[in-house]
Amino acid sequence: MALVNRRIGFLFGGFVLLLVIALGRAAYLGLFRADSLQQAADLQQVNRQTIPAARGTITDRNGVVLALSESADEIIADPYLIKHPVAVAQRLAPLLDQPESRVLAALTKPRTGFVYLAYDVPAARGTQIASMRINGISEKPVEQRVYPREWTAAQVLGWVGSANNGLAGVEYLYNRALQGDNGVRRVVNDAVGQPISVSELRPMRPGKTVALTIDAPLQEEAEQVLAGVGAQYSPKAATAIVMNPDTGQVLALANWPRVNANDIGASPSWATEDFATGFSYEPGSTFKAITVAGALQDGLVTPTTEIPVPAELHVADRTISDAEAHGNETLTVAQVLKYSSNIGADQIGFKLGPTRFSQWVTRFGFGSPTGIDLPGEQRGIILPRSQYSGSSMANLPFGQGESVTPIQMATAYSAIANGGILRAPRVVESVGGTPVREPRGVRVISGATAAELRDMLRGVFGEGGTASGAQIQGYDLAGKTGTANIAVNGSYSKTEYVASFIGMVPASAPKLVVAVVVDQPQGAIYGGQVAAPAFQKIVGWAVPYFGINPCPSPCPASAHNSSTAAAG
Repeated sequence: MALVNRRIGFLFGGFVLLLVIALGRAAYLGLFRADSLQQAADLQQVNRQTIPAARGTITDRNGVVLALSESADEIIADPYLIKHPVAVAQRLAPLLDQPESRVLAALTKPRTGFVYLAYDVPAARGTQIASMRINGISEKPVEQRVYPREWTAAQVLGWVGSANNGLAGVEYLYNRALQGDNGVRRVVNDAVGQPISVSELRPMRPGKTVALTIDAPLQEEAEQVLAGVGAQYSPKAATAIVMNPDTGQVLALANWPRVNANDIGASPSWATEDFATGFSYEPGSTFKAITVAGALQDGLVTPTTEIPVPAELHVADRTISDAEAHGNETLTVAQVLKYSSNIGADQIGFKLGPTRFSQWVTRFGFGSPTGIDLPGEQRGIILPRSQYSGSSMANLPFGQGESVTPIQMATAYSAIANGGILRAPRVVESVGGTPVREPRGVRVISGATAAELRDMLRGVFGEGGTASGAQIQGYDLAGKTGTANIAVNGSYSKTEYVASFIGMVPASAPKLVVAVVVDQPQGAIYGGQVAAPAFQKIVGWAVPYFGINPCPSPCPASAHNSSTAAAG
């Protein structure tokens, strides 16, 4: 009996000892480890999640949506917590649009507690997956950028990277306004990782809407016209620009080849560049209007001033000829533009002289960015006056030996169209509902000079003009063709050209300026053959669309053009 009592006493003492140890351990944990244990519990059961800001919408001038963000989810798995991977793979595969084998391979990936199953899953499917409450499967909310019109103005809009950052075009330049501010929420999970409480710590602020000056229907028409140019002439690239000359607003900026904004990776990188702002080329005969504008404004010529045009012009080591052979003749300044005489342009350039000619080139904005609100604009290459050689004035006046961009040429012609004001072009109309301030512009020529120049450019569409086939019956048009050899290895190619046309409607008070530039067309090279018909198609579509009425019959004809040149 005594032995039994002694054993009971030992057992009781042991239990008491264990209780004391347990109480001591509890006190230690409660008093000295409480903060660290609470932090560990929070890390396991409480986490903060970023709520991606809804990226702002991009619209055209009439509210047509060109870019928007849709809610999506990233689906994440923890293979350690997946107890029945085969069954889970069977349930998830249809919702993820993936083969079961691929999902199963991810769910059974060894030695990992984190694996992405899918990106950019539509929010509805993400919600459906969440409702399954599969232990080890979680969703992370993200935003998916979508371009509803896919191909429309893709190079202008640009695109967005995985971190919701704009990487090109308007998406890049206006990234801060479009991006908004991410929110933060606190999620409390239960012991098996399922959320039991969600609270918002910082609200998400969506990005602002950016409204463009682009008109979506006109943009799509311009792109379709360029697609026709591409199919017929197989050029390296092409662009078409439509501007409102009074405001500098770009109504269409089309590029060929077209690019699908929803699948940028499917196109070569060079095709994603904006040809209108990033392509430098020698303008050729479209530049003759700049030479004539300077001489008119300086009072050195009038539209009827007679210019001697020999069969060939010898300047230093250069021999200049015209596109079509002729004998010695005399042309008026207006006829120099109508027939696009290189020799005549040089003779007018000689009247200006190197210094004044260089000043006019700079005054019209060449050699400097236009300031268009798009990234990556090139400035072109203009020869400084100090670097002119004895032969420089033999080719510069007719657009050879200097490089420009299509947007620079469209901007310069807009100054001729609007009465002499050079104004920066722009593609953004408002940000968050606040209108973008219209550029003030600077006067480069007088209204009278601009009107005289427009009158002379009417002749290009007349009988014998270089774009006579591009006339639109009943409309008053003015413009200029350009055909420029491409310099290759220090000399001008005999097979590679840039064909261009820039024009305006109506010539008396232009509402639209349209520029078409085609790089290295095949089968035909002249601006009047390749680019002028594209101008005609774009303008023919645009005039009724914008309510530009035909001129009273008959349309005004240039007061300074005749159908034949005066023989010298």
